[in-house]
Amino acid sequence: KMSAVKQSSDFDVVVIGAGIQGSSTAYTLSKSGKNVLLLEQFPLPHTRGSSHGQSRIIRKTYEEDHFAEMMQEAYRLWAEIEKDSNTELYVKTGMLAFGPPTDSYLKGAERAFIKWGYPYTKFTNKEFAEAYPQINVPENYIAILDHDAGILRADKCLKAIQQLFVQNGGTLKDGVAVSGIRPGNTIHVSTSKGVYRCKQLVITAGPWTSKLLKPLGLHLPLQLYAVTVCYWKHKGQALYNTSMGFPSFKARGLENDYRSDMYGVPSEEYPNHMKVCLHSGTDIDDPEDRDLIQNGDDVAKTCDFVDKVFPGLENKPSIIERCMYTVTPDNSFVLDVHPRWNNIIIGAGFSGTGFKLGPVVGKILTDLTLK
Repeated sequence: KMSAVKQSSDFDVVVIGAGIQGSSTAYTLSKSGKNVLLLEQFPLPHTRGSSHGQSRIIRKTYEEDHFAEMMQEAYRLWAEIEKDSNTELYVKTGMLAFGPPTDSYLKGAERAFIKWGYPYTKFTNKEFAEAYPQINVPENYIAILDHDAGILRADKCLKAIQQLFVQNGGTLKDGVAVSGIRPGNTIHVSTSKGVYRCKQLVITAGPWTSKLLKPLGLHLPLQLYAVTVCYWKHKGQALYNTSMGFPSFKARGLENDYRSDMYGVPSEEYPNHMKVCLHSGTDIDDPEDRDLIQNGDDVAKTCDFVDKVFPGLENKPSIIERCMYTVTPDNSFVLDVHPRWNNIIIGAGFSGTGFKLGPVVGKILTDLTLK
């Protein structure tokens, strides 16, 4: 067990949910000298939430200015965590964003690159076809390569941050589910293993956030998606590996619909398999129902895409896993204090784009807790 032995049930801060956001927040709080308890309902490591798996894309390619700016800080903080944990967490691959020349995301990303001075290359359709012959795209498509993008080794990131938190004197308890929160100057957090008292509470419970907030009179517009994560085997020669210099990618404009974006990661997790997924999922009401839904449509859409765009991959996935997104109406995050109790701090709605920003979110939620 990673948790340090502490007899007291009194803490300065309790953080609910040890995914990337909660773990980053607990770690940042522990650096400020606070006595922090991090609670996780499932035994660690687990695959029930939104932070598991071996890879996430890290990129500066954002059309939203605030995210593009936050990424500057994110890269700096990830480098710090790598150094402090002595673990390689970031693999530089570059990321190729491609789509029609009119696409708002490509235009916004280019504006951000220019504004922040981030290194990038823009390809005309002809240049794109020459540089990446293993990708088939429509004739008008252009592409932008984000030079500093790459892969975060997600499982290792989470473990590194949790270990640093414990080294700082933090207490991590897994397999402890929260059953109730009683607000006040001293907050009482009831769990399957007893009651914990704290001055401040941070809720970063991912898909379980709404269940915790409803009894506190707060109804955030969070929609859950059950997401299908697919891995595709190379047919013959491995054309889409990091060792071949193949980048991560994001494909736009497939149906002019946010929910039909595709993204992919070169072979990194499973030998000879590339991760290619639809950046969306099937609506669910309850996170416990994640594995009960049939999302054949999502797989069919992805099969169709892989068949057309990646001729070097089998056109059926050989590995299928599940994940969840907690999505807000504008795909931006909720980082705020409870309107009635300002000692309850909330981080939610990371909309399938939050992992890479985890350390920055941890800093923001720490600032909201300490102010």
